[in-house]
Amino acid sequence: MTSTTQTEPQAESDYAAVGGAPAITVVVNRFYELVLADDRLRGYFDGIELVRLKRHQVALVSQVMGGPVAYDGRDLRTAHANLHITADDFAAVAGHLIAALTEAGVPSEIIDRTVSAVAATQPDIVEVSATEA
Repeated sequence: MTSTTQTEPQAESDYAAVGGAPAITVVVNRFYELVLADDRLRGYFDGIELVRLKRHQVALVSQVMGGPVAYDGRDLRTAHANLHITADDFAAVAGHLIAALTEAGVPSEIIDRTVSAVAATQPDIVEVSATEA
């Protein structure tokens, strides 16, 4: 008599659930449209090579969502050093990410997990406290 064991199917990653690299690329492109249209944030991107930045952002979001892509850019603290980013600026960027994800039809539970992971990076990005701004 042979015993068969049925295993639970592997849970699908958020990366796969949203459609993988093509979907994340659409979200990142929309995210940067929103950020660059925001007068509070536009200046942070003066002189920045956006194609390269978007590529890094796609990798970062893909990694956060459990995809097979590994972020290989500079560490976030180094990349954002001396930009004098405030907590309000960080919150505005997070809001634009939420908007881009929402517009793309990403389920709210995936948005929550993604934004929580991004929020955890705030200490590496924000240099200026609200009282210093």
